[in-house]
Amino acid sequence: MAASTRVKGQQAPSASRSVRNATLFLCMLGMCISVFAMYVEILKEKNPDYVALCDINSYITCSRVLTSRFAKGFGIVEKIFSKTSLLNQPNTVYGMAFYTFMATLALSSSSSSAVVQTVSSIAANFGSVYLGYILLFILKDFCLVCVSTYVVNFLLLVASVIKLRRTVHDDIQASKKKKK
Repeated sequence: MAASTRVKGQQAPSASRSVRNATLFLCMLGMCISVFAMYVEILKEKNPDYVALCDINSYITCSRVLTSRFAKGFGIVEKIFSKTSLLNQPNTVYGMAFYTFMATLALSSSSSSAVVQTVSSIAANFGSVYLGYILLFILKDFCLVCVSTYVVNFLLLVASVIKLRRTVHDDIQASKKKKK
């Protein structure tokens, strides 16, 4: 059996692979949630009597939240640009773009991609806090679909920080090796 050639303190390749796979799984989960949310939005706009699977009672209604003015452009774009602006897309479209971007970054093992991934995750979590505030204090509702994306975004942040720490650590170790 071959001896391990891993440098002391260096992460095993399987550890990096597991973070990448967890990130890809979370991105796929986030994409599925976003697609479902878009499906609910479209059906509710076409048929106001549509009752979504996630409409549980008068306080837990995802379709009411997903068709509110805050469900497009985060409720901000139409105020800055206009209601007809190309940027005034459903939040689900931004979510799908985000999860695709994060999955792409997960495939790279460079420290620069880890930095971009972590910064993007931080931005997404700020967005989650903003939308969560709107959900609870302005709309006074609870949306299972929305909260699910907030959880996915938080877990993506955790995975991104782990990746960043590992890539920075590996870069430092590689730098030390070059100096020797």
